[in-house]
Amino acid sequence: MTSFKAQILTPEGSLFDEEVTGVKLPGTEGSFEVKTLHANIMSTLEIGEIVVRKATGEEQHYAITGGFVEVVDNSLNLLAEAAEPIEEIDVERAEKAKERARKRLDSDEEDIDKERAQKSLKRAENRIKLAADISVSTQ
Repeated sequence: MTSFKAQILTPEGSLFDEEVTGVKLPGTEGSFEVKTLHANIMSTLEIGEIVVRKATGEEQHYAITGGFVEVVDNSLNLLAEAAEPIEEIDVERAEKAKERARKRLDSDEEDIDKERAQKSLKRAENRIKLAADISVSTQ
């Protein structure tokens, strides 16, 4: 099977840079998959999961908090606000972030940015869910 180059970049640096046969992405208009010789496309990404199928057949899963993807000339470049391999998710930290976000959302204080708190909650819930999914699939 033919492959293509995929790169995942975050503000901290390169997270992934290898040959792949497919990448599933959480687009803002719905999930989609990029395969070899995909049409050129640019899309925004939502909080969710990226599934990378390496040319070796191995799959890697990442939690993402949003970003952009560009596919040009059989090459995928993804710029993520933040992303991490699912097996590296610190569930305790994600649970604490979820708790803080819920408290902010439940607060009656006027200076609380509810939209930001809602996004924080969604990010934490995504990380917790994906970490749980991967632990179930590896048992």
